[in-house]
Amino acid sequence: MTPGPYTFILPATRELPKRLQSTKRRTIGMRVPDHPLVRAVLDELGEPIMSSTLTLPGEDLPLTDPVEIEERIGHEIDAIIDAGPTGIEPTSVIDLTTGVAKVLRVGRGDVSALL
Repeated sequence: MTPGPYTFILPATRELPKRLQSTKRRTIGMRVPDHPLVRAVLDELGEPIMSSTLTLPGEDLPLTDPVEIEERIGHEIDAIIDAGPTGIEPTSVIDLTTGVAKVLRVGRGDVSALL
């Protein structure tokens, strides 16, 4: 399944900063991406990074085009890395907090083995 288009929900430990946790459930979502640029950045850093899908307030779809991102919010951010098109279909989300995998959202990742 990994690397790939999956987000795994895991229990948060005490070592995890509170701002990264779901405040209601003490959990965190984790991905192991298969995009070559992201993997190269992760390999170079040697540690995880925090990221988020860029969906602006009042919008239904995320921004994925670097030119549009630059035009709309470029003045508010430090850098944009153009990693090519990634599409807008979300990852499949799998909850692993109870010891039994539970599919919370079916997305790009094949979850048929879990259903």
